[in-house]
Amino acid sequence: MSIIHSINISKGGVPKTSVNGAEVTFDGFIGDKQNDLKHHGGKLKAVCLYSLDLIEKLNLEGHLIFPGSTGENLTLSGFDWNVMRIGLKLMIGDTIIKLTGPAKPCKTISSSFNSGMYLRIDEKKFPGWSRWYASVIKEGRIRLGDAVLLIEG
Repeated sequence: MSIIHSINISKGGVPKTSVNGAEVTFDGFIGDKQNDLKHHGGKLKAVCLYSLDLIEKLNLEGHLIFPGSTGENLTLSGFDWNVMRIGLKLMIGDTIIKLTGPAKPCKTISSSFNSGMYLRIDEKKFPGWSRWYASVIKEGRIRLGDAVLLIEG
């Protein structure tokens, strides 16, 4: 079963800090801000997701990545990242989100990677290792430990 391992927000920039729960609106998590609104945030990039399982594998490669260090709002545990695709819908807590595309990494997350190799999670260079963006279909609250349910796809 897949669950929410970490919910991460910040007043801008990375790393994002873990909280026990948060309200999610069509514009994203209440209390979460992005410094670069040209490339992050907005209705199509309201939520950023990443995999705890991939974070652990990256740690084994010597990277210093941890939940929230690459700017993801939700760190999922036990979710099959191979099913990620545009249009996939997930129910988490009271919310429903729809994947809109892989999140392109930027140099602001380079401190999470050995030798600054932030492109290690670039979908084009390393398919299946990217964070993902999602839009919010149904607003609600997400809490630590909430189940992540695939509802379409």
